[in-house]
Amino acid sequence: MNYKNPPMLGDAIVALRPGSEFALKFGGDYNLEWLDPNTTPPTQEEAEAKLQELLQEYENKQYWRQREPEYPPISEYVDACYWASKGDTTKLDEYYAKCEAVKTKYPKPE
Repeated sequence: MNYKNPPMLGDAIVALRPGSEFALKFGGDYNLEWLDPNTTPPTQEEAEAKLQELLQEYENKQYWRQREPEYPPISEYVDACYWASKGDTTKLDEYYAKCEAVKTKYPKPE
């Protein structure tokens, strides 16, 4: 699941019927056009329940969205690994410290 954007009804339908073809039309209640003759479409209640589940999962990943932009760039890690391979772990230790600071600032919920 993409944790960067909140899930929508279409995401719930895809989660319920992976690989199925459908179209959601705006302007009415659960205006679903089911295009997959091999599966049955989910009911509105099923889709809305799944959407609530996905929204809860999205909310539970708030820490992840806060952490991501504050982590040091991966290029710093690659450079630190190079220097560590030469025996100098200073940059690698600094990189890990930066990551730990972000994790401390935005702790993962229990």
